[in-house]
Amino acid sequence: MEQEKMNVNIEAVHFDLRDETRDFIDEKLSKVEFARELIIELEFHFVQEKKQYVLEVEVHFRWGSKHVIKVKAFDLHEGINRLIDKLEQKVRKEKKKVKDH
Repeated sequence: MEQEKMNVNIEAVHFDLRDETRDFIDEKLSKVEFARELIIELEFHFVQEKKQYVLEVEVHFRWGSKHVIKVKAFDLHEGINRLIDKLEQKVRKEKKKVKDH
């Protein structure tokens, strides 16, 4: 049986997201691969402000729960790294909660 694919949307505001950055995000998302059946959708919103990026991901879980994780960074890739790390922590926490119920 084929694994259901979680939707991943990436929106960049005030700058163009390069293909390398998209590939970088795809690569980093392997960190939440263990929970792909729990996640319906990941919505990334990246906004470039004067000197920094505001990076946010909205994660939608199968049971209707939704969380927004936000990070600010001066370097886009460093910010994405931190964002995905926080996402991974959140997903692990949610998965544990669901198991406990």
